[in-house]
Amino acid sequence: MRDRCAAVLCATVGALSGCAVGPDYSPPPPVAGAQAPLVSSNPAAETTAEPPDDWWRLYQDALLDRLLEEAFTANTDLRIAAANLSAARSILQAARVGLYPQTRVDAGAIYGRDPVTQEILEISGHPPNNIWIFDTILDVSYEIDLFGRVRRSIEASRADAEATAATRDSIAVTVAAETTRAYAQVCALGEQIAVARHSLEVVAREAQITVQRQKAGAGSQFDVVRAEGLVAQVRSSIPPLEGQRRAALFQLAELLGRAPSKAPTEVEACVTPPRLAELIPVGDGATLLKRRPDVRQAERQVAAATARIGIATADLYPKVVLSGFYGGVSSELDKVSTNEGLAWGLGPSVTWTFPNMAGPRARVRQAKANAAATLANFDAVVLQSLKETEQALATYSAELDRRQSLGEAQDKARQAFGMAHDQFLAGSLSNLDLLTSEQSLVAAEAAVAASDAALVQDQIAVFKALGGGWRGPARKSSARTSD
Repeated sequence: MRDRCAAVLCATVGALSGCAVGPDYSPPPPVAGAQAPLVSSNPAAETTAEPPDDWWRLYQDALLDRLLEEAFTANTDLRIAAANLSAARSILQAARVGLYPQTRVDAGAIYGRDPVTQEILEISGHPPNNIWIFDTILDVSYEIDLFGRVRRSIEASRADAEATAATRDSIAVTVAAETTRAYAQVCALGEQIAVARHSLEVVAREAQITVQRQKAGAGSQFDVVRAEGLVAQVRSSIPPLEGQRRAALFQLAELLGRAPSKAPTEVEACVTPPRLAELIPVGDGATLLKRRPDVRQAERQVAAATARIGIATADLYPKVVLSGFYGGVSSELDKVSTNEGLAWGLGPSVTWTFPNMAGPRARVRQAKANAAATLANFDAVVLQSLKETEQALATYSAELDRRQSLGEAQDKARQAFGMAHDQFLAGSLSNLDLLTSEQSLVAAEAAVAASDAALVQDQIAVFKALGGGWRGPARKSSARTSD
């Protein structure tokens, strides 16, 4: 009875204003605590200032800036996402067509025997005859959107297009982070290789001193073999670093939409990881949720699912279409456009799945279940974004502390090696003690270089978690979805 009353009410006022069945959308609130300050923020390493969208410029590296410009233009994933967005916007345009009358023109000529014409000939005493039948008809139909099926379809298509735009923006965030990551890895590995080669020079020089002392009778062959073994060990660490650097260069080429043969070899001149000139800006939880495209994508999916409840609910009520046609039909071509061949008609048609409405009601339940799933997914995406940001901040802060301690250890290792070298030459220190100090220095130097590499990667992870990289000047216009 309630559904029947709603149908009567909508039919009464529908001609004037129309009514859209189903729930009206309102954005879901974030989970409790989502907009609170970030708990892992370290005042010694980060500030609560809003991070810039083009965060990579904080490194003040002109080559990196040029690489990002190229990546945003040529990256294949972004090109695919742009094509998908264009398709989604086309679907939205197609949905809007339902607001206007649909027209179709048919024109044709058929030679043969038309049953109706032949029946008329027989009644009038004329024998059956083969004739030409010419027709030109304009068909017009218009769905009277009494229950909002068309409007809800437009709402759903618009939300789908906006969700697709958010997907494209999420890919832009990833491209920005991964391009910077690959560039930083090439630079950091350059530093690690330089450190390894310097360490090789140090241990090779000390091994040569050991050989000379052995020839002078001040050392044993065992000391020589042990020193040369350390040289071989340090030398063996260089090829893997060089291989990793080449692999990072090829990764960068792929992100730029280039073949490996066209990799940006000018990047190989970089042997120092990018470094921030200031504390990293991280904002707070509220601004984080506004920046993250995946949160926006999940919210738009909720909007689309809500609109589809209205589409399914509209199928419970009659669908009213006003149809008409106008044209001419005649067996003589010159009479098609005259009054003799005139054909026209106008009238409404009603389609209603009644009284068996089990199918439409099942589709309503399905739409409501899908909406509940998208709402749960929205909460999951919000929690995921917060988790990723907090984890990235915690890891970055810990690596900063580690890098400080490693720097102190490196200074001590250098002092110890210097003293060991002098005492060894003076004959007051054994070869084993010298070798131990060399190993400690090599390990300390390598650990500092590895920490520098990890530190910049952790910074990039923070920027990626903060959702930066999709609102740059070159992408603002394409990020908007047409209304």
